[in-house]
Amino acid sequence: MDKTLVQIWVYLAASPLLWLAATLAAYLLGQALFLRSGKHALCNPVAIAVLLLCALLALTGTPYAHYFDGAQFVHFLLGPATVALAVPMYYNAARIRAMWLPITAGLLAGSATAIVSATGLVWLFGGSRQTLLSIAPKSVTAPVAMGIAEKIGGLPSLAAVLVMLTGIIGAVAGPALLARLRIDSEEVKGLALGVAAHGIGTARAFQIGTLAGAFAGLAIGLNAVITALLVPLLLPLLPPG
Repeated sequence: MDKTLVQIWVYLAASPLLWLAATLAAYLLGQALFLRSGKHALCNPVAIAVLLLCALLALTGTPYAHYFDGAQFVHFLLGPATVALAVPMYYNAARIRAMWLPITAGLLAGSATAIVSATGLVWLFGGSRQTLLSIAPKSVTAPVAMGIAEKIGGLPSLAAVLVMLTGIIGAVAGPALLARLRIDSEEVKGLALGVAAHGIGTARAFQIGTLAGAFAGLAIGLNAVITALLVPLLLPLLPPG
Protein backbone atom coordinates (compact mmCIF):
# COMPACT_ATOMS: atom_id res chain seq x y z
CA MET A 1 0.00 0.00 0.00
CA ASP A 2 2.78 2.40 0.93
CA LYS A 3 4.62 1.55 -2.29
CA THR A 4 1.46 2.24 -4.29
CA LEU A 5 1.00 5.62 -2.65
CA VAL A 6 4.60 6.52 -3.40
CA GLN A 7 4.14 5.55 -7.04
CA ILE A 8 0.97 7.67 -7.26
CA TRP A 9 2.77 10.64 -5.69
CA VAL A 10 5.71 10.30 -8.11
CA TYR A 11 3.28 10.25 -11.02
CA LEU A 12 1.35 13.31 -9.81
CA ALA A 13 4.49 15.25 -8.84
CA ALA A 14 5.74 14.96 -12.43
CA SER A 15 2.89 17.24 -13.55
CA PRO A 16 3.28 21.00 -12.95
CA LEU A 17 -0.50 21.24 -12.68
CA LEU A 18 -0.26 19.45 -9.33
CA TRP A 19 1.40 22.49 -7.78
CA LEU A 20 -1.05 24.86 -9.40
CA ALA A 21 -3.88 22.83 -7.85
CA ALA A 22 -2.04 22.70 -4.51
CA THR A 23 -1.61 26.49 -4.50
CA LEU A 24 -5.28 27.12 -5.25
CA ALA A 25 -6.40 24.50 -2.72
CA ALA A 26 -4.17 26.01 -0.01
CA TYR A 27 -5.64 29.47 -0.58
CA LEU A 28 -9.23 28.19 -0.69
CA LEU A 29 -8.63 26.37 2.60
CA GLY A 30 -7.16 29.55 4.07
CA GLN A 31 -10.15 31.55 2.85
CA ALA A 32 -12.56 29.00 4.36
CA LEU A 33 -10.78 29.17 7.72
CA PHE A 34 -10.79 32.97 7.52
CA LEU A 35 -14.56 33.07 7.02
CA ARG A 36 -15.15 30.32 9.61
CA SER A 37 -13.22 32.36 12.20
CA GLY A 38 -15.41 35.40 11.62
CA LYS A 39 -12.66 37.06 9.55
CA HIS A 40 -10.21 37.01 12.44
CA ALA A 41 -6.94 38.81 11.60
CA LEU A 42 -4.78 35.83 12.60
CA CYS A 43 -6.53 33.63 10.04
CA ASN A 44 -5.26 35.59 7.03
CA PRO A 45 -5.82 33.41 3.92
CA VAL A 46 -2.47 34.30 2.35
CA ALA A 47 -0.52 33.53 5.53
CA ILE A 48 -2.32 30.19 5.93
CA ALA A 49 -1.69 29.29 2.28
CA VAL A 50 2.02 30.12 2.58
CA LEU A 51 2.39 28.00 5.71
CA LEU A 52 0.53 25.05 4.17
CA LEU A 53 2.58 25.15 0.98
CA CYS A 54 5.88 25.48 2.88
CA ALA A 55 4.93 22.48 5.01
CA LEU A 56 3.95 20.46 1.91
CA LEU A 57 7.19 21.27 0.09
CA ALA A 58 9.24 20.39 3.18
CA LEU A 59 7.41 17.10 3.77
CA THR A 60 7.71 15.98 0.16
CA GLY A 61 11.26 17.28 -0.35
CA THR A 62 10.13 19.25 -3.40
CA PRO A 63 12.56 21.93 -4.63
CA TYR A 64 11.05 25.40 -4.97
CA ALA A 65 12.07 25.54 -8.65
CA HIS A 66 9.96 22.43 -9.34
CA TYR A 67 7.02 23.87 -7.40
CA PHE A 68 7.28 27.11 -9.38
CA ASP A 69 6.93 25.22 -12.67
CA GLY A 70 3.27 24.84 -11.76
CA ALA A 71 2.75 27.94 -9.62
CA GLN A 72 4.05 30.18 -12.41
CA PHE A 73 0.53 30.16 -13.88
CA VAL A 74 -0.67 32.01 -10.78
CA HIS A 75 2.42 34.21 -10.94
CA PHE A 76 1.56 35.14 -14.54
CA LEU A 77 -1.84 36.41 -13.39
CA LEU A 78 -0.21 38.90 -11.02
CA GLY A 79 0.31 41.25 -13.96
CA PRO A 80 -3.34 41.40 -15.07
CA ALA A 81 -4.46 41.49 -11.42
CA THR A 82 -2.22 44.50 -10.75
CA VAL A 83 -3.56 46.31 -13.81
CA ALA A 84 -7.11 45.49 -12.68
CA LEU A 85 -6.49 47.56 -9.54
CA ALA A 86 -7.00 50.60 -11.77
CA VAL A 87 -10.71 49.75 -12.10
CA PRO A 88 -11.77 50.60 -8.50
CA MET A 89 -9.44 53.62 -8.61
CA TYR A 90 -11.24 54.84 -11.74
CA TYR A 91 -14.65 54.52 -10.10
CA ASN A 92 -13.41 56.37 -7.02
CA ALA A 93 -11.36 58.98 -8.90
CA ALA A 94 -13.41 61.90 -7.58
CA ARG A 95 -12.80 60.87 -3.95
CA ILE A 96 -9.10 60.39 -4.62
CA ARG A 97 -8.79 63.84 -6.23
CA ALA A 98 -10.60 65.43 -3.31
CA MET A 99 -8.10 63.92 -0.87
CA TRP A 100 -4.87 64.54 -2.81
CA LEU A 101 -3.25 66.54 0.02
CA PRO A 102 -3.75 64.01 2.87
CA ILE A 103 -2.88 61.20 0.43
CA THR A 104 0.43 62.88 -0.44
CA ALA A 105 1.24 63.60 3.19
CA GLY A 106 0.34 60.07 4.24
CA LEU A 107 2.44 58.49 1.50
CA LEU A 108 5.51 60.59 2.30
CA ALA A 109 5.19 60.00 6.04
CA GLY A 110 4.47 56.28 5.63
CA SER A 111 7.30 55.64 3.21
CA ALA A 112 9.88 57.54 5.27
CA THR A 113 8.73 55.89 8.50
CA ALA A 114 8.95 52.41 6.95
CA ILE A 115 12.52 53.02 5.80
CA VAL A 116 13.81 54.70 8.96
CA SER A 117 12.10 52.37 11.45
CA ALA A 118 13.24 49.19 9.70
CA THR A 119 16.86 50.27 9.24
CA GLY A 120 16.91 51.68 12.77
CA LEU A 121 15.90 48.32 14.22
CA VAL A 122 18.58 46.50 12.21
CA TRP A 123 21.19 48.95 13.48
CA LEU A 124 19.91 48.68 17.06
CA PHE A 125 20.24 44.89 17.06
CA GLY A 126 23.68 44.94 15.47
CA GLY A 127 22.73 43.85 11.95
CA SER A 128 25.17 44.12 9.06
CA ARG A 129 25.20 46.97 6.60
CA GLN A 130 24.05 44.61 3.85
CA THR A 131 21.05 43.53 5.93
CA LEU A 132 20.24 47.16 6.61
CA LEU A 133 20.29 47.97 2.90
CA SER A 134 18.16 44.90 2.14
CA ILE A 135 15.42 45.85 4.60
CA ALA A 136 15.20 49.53 3.62
CA PRO A 137 12.70 48.95 0.75
CA LYS A 138 10.69 46.22 2.55
CA SER A 139 7.32 47.99 2.28
CA VAL A 140 7.09 48.06 -1.51
CA THR A 141 6.17 45.25 -3.89
CA ALA A 142 8.83 42.55 -4.32
CA PRO A 143 10.17 43.35 -7.83
CA VAL A 144 10.69 47.01 -6.92
CA ALA A 145 12.22 46.16 -3.52
CA MET A 146 14.62 43.67 -5.12
CA GLY A 147 15.67 46.24 -7.72
CA ILE A 148 16.27 48.93 -5.09
CA ALA A 149 18.18 46.55 -2.82
CA GLU A 150 20.43 45.43 -5.68
CA LYS A 151 21.21 49.01 -6.72
CA ILE A 152 22.19 50.18 -3.21
CA GLY A 153 24.25 47.12 -2.25
CA GLY A 154 21.69 44.93 -0.48
CA LEU A 155 20.68 41.33 -1.17
CA PRO A 156 17.69 41.05 -3.56
CA SER A 157 16.79 37.57 -2.25
CA LEU A 158 16.75 38.80 1.35
CA ALA A 159 14.72 41.84 0.31
CA ALA A 160 12.12 39.55 -1.31
CA VAL A 161 11.76 37.49 1.88
CA LEU A 162 11.44 40.63 4.00
CA VAL A 163 8.80 42.02 1.63
CA MET A 164 6.75 38.82 1.98
CA LEU A 165 7.01 38.88 5.78
CA THR A 166 6.11 42.57 5.86
CA GLY A 167 3.02 41.95 3.75
CA ILE A 168 1.78 39.04 5.85
CA ILE A 169 2.42 40.77 9.17
CA GLY A 170 0.86 44.00 7.92
CA ALA A 171 -2.24 42.23 6.61
CA VAL A 172 -2.65 40.31 9.87
CA ALA A 173 -1.89 43.06 12.38
CA GLY A 174 -2.87 46.16 10.39
CA PRO A 175 -6.68 45.99 10.60
CA ALA A 176 -6.57 45.17 14.33
CA LEU A 177 -4.23 48.10 14.98
CA LEU A 178 -6.41 50.47 12.95
CA ALA A 179 -9.47 49.31 14.89
CA ARG A 180 -7.59 49.83 18.15
CA LEU A 181 -6.82 53.39 17.05
CA ARG A 182 -10.56 53.83 16.30
CA ILE A 183 -9.98 54.60 12.63
CA ASP A 184 -13.22 54.01 10.75
CA SER A 185 -12.45 55.68 7.41
CA GLU A 186 -12.13 53.16 4.58
CA GLU A 187 -9.88 55.58 2.73
CA VAL A 188 -7.41 55.77 5.62
CA LYS A 189 -7.50 52.02 6.22
CA GLY A 190 -6.83 51.30 2.55
CA LEU A 191 -4.02 53.84 2.25
CA ALA A 192 -2.35 52.55 5.42
CA LEU A 193 -2.53 48.90 4.36
CA GLY A 194 -1.28 49.69 0.86
CA VAL A 195 1.69 51.72 2.10
CA ALA A 196 2.67 49.34 4.92
CA ALA A 197 1.86 45.93 3.40
CA HIS A 198 1.84 46.37 -0.43
CA GLY A 199 -0.03 43.64 -2.37
CA ILE A 200 -1.02 41.39 0.52
CA GLY A 201 -2.25 44.43 2.44
CA THR A 202 -4.24 45.50 -0.60
CA ALA A 203 -5.93 42.10 -0.77
CA ARG A 204 -6.88 42.57 2.88
CA ALA A 205 -8.12 46.09 2.14
CA PHE A 206 -10.52 44.74 -0.52
CA GLN A 207 -11.99 42.47 2.16
CA ILE A 208 -12.82 45.67 4.07
CA GLY A 209 -14.46 47.34 1.09
CA THR A 210 -14.03 48.49 -2.51
CA LEU A 211 -13.14 52.04 -1.43
CA ALA A 212 -10.43 50.76 0.90
CA GLY A 213 -9.13 48.56 -1.92
CA ALA A 214 -9.01 51.50 -4.33
CA PHE A 215 -6.92 53.58 -1.92
CA ALA A 216 -4.66 50.61 -1.16
CA GLY A 217 -4.07 50.03 -4.88
CA LEU A 218 -3.19 53.69 -5.30
CA ALA A 219 -0.80 53.47 -2.34
CA ILE A 220 1.08 50.48 -3.80
CA GLY A 221 2.03 52.28 -7.00
CA LEU A 222 2.85 55.65 -5.50
CA ASN A 223 4.72 54.18 -2.54
CA ALA A 224 6.95 52.21 -4.92
CA VAL A 225 7.90 55.44 -6.72
CA ILE A 226 8.41 57.42 -3.50
CA THR A 227 10.49 54.66 -1.88
CA ALA A 228 12.68 54.36 -4.98
CA LEU A 229 13.36 58.10 -4.69
CA LEU A 230 13.66 58.32 -0.89
CA VAL A 231 16.00 55.37 -0.23
CA PRO A 232 18.95 56.84 -2.20
CA LEU A 233 18.32 60.26 -0.62
CA LEU A 234 18.18 58.83 2.91
CA LEU A 235 21.08 56.43 2.34
CA PRO A 236 23.78 58.81 3.64
CA LEU A 237 21.69 59.40 6.79
CA LEU A 238 21.14 55.72 7.56
CA PRO A 239 23.14 54.17 10.40
CA PRO A 240 26.39 52.44 9.34
CA GLY A 241 25.23 48.95 10.33
